[in-house]
Amino acid sequence: MTLTGSLDKLGQYILLMRKVITVPQKWGVFFRQLVKEINKLGVDSISIVIIISFFIGAVIVIQIALNISNPLLPRYTVGYTSREIILLEFSSTIMCLILAGKVGSNISSEIGTMRVTEQIDALEIMGVNSANYLILPKMVGLMVFVPVLVVLSMFFGIIGGFGVCYFTDAVPVADFAYGLQSFFNEFYIWYAIMKTIFFAFLISSVAAYYGYFAQGGSLDVGKASTNAVVVTSILILISDLIITDLMMG
Repeated sequence: MTLTGSLDKLGQYILLMRKVITVPQKWGVFFRQLVKEINKLGVDSISIVIIISFFIGAVIVIQIALNISNPLLPRYTVGYTSREIILLEFSSTIMCLILAGKVGSNISSEIGTMRVTEQIDALEIMGVNSANYLILPKMVGLMVFVPVLVVLSMFFGIIGGFGVCYFTDAVPVADFAYGLQSFFNEFYIWYAIMKTIFFAFLISSVAAYYGYFAQGGSLDVGKASTNAVVVTSILILISDLIITDLMMG
């Protein structure tokens, strides 16, 4: 893609967000849509977040236990290091990359299908701000529920680590628990939550942009969904670097 094409897309995205971030025409309709989107985009993602977090937490503990086998290092280092990895990066950035694939493609394909079947044009003809009506509840719903998913991910990631310690001899449970409590910084949890709220905005808005401007047929909707996931993942990684440098530097 050329620089001019990228700037065109950026300008188109900004203009779309100006239409989206306005006062809803009917608050009752907005809140009904918001509840539906929270259930569809957030609640339906709980199971995959729990499963992935549990097993990745277990794998993190096994890997660290295998690689920190120096007798000069205390065994509680495994618990401490696992906690830092789960809190700072896995439950925020990696989980949002996974949600970009699940939730982002869902948003893009849904709105893209409405575009190619001319449902969005029908809303515009009726005088409805289609961007605000379709996209704002998805954005707000995901941004509201993502902190819940992050906290669940942290909890079940640590539970997965406990499971490994309990059923194997990787690290004694008491040492792992001591490491989890050592040098704990409460700010790391707030840092992860604030970061993921911004990532949720990126996931929902970029996916909605690609779906809203999809053209053609069903194949083009699929391409729009793929492009949305790829671009969102790149933006999440870039913004993760910037946010970490600003908040932790």
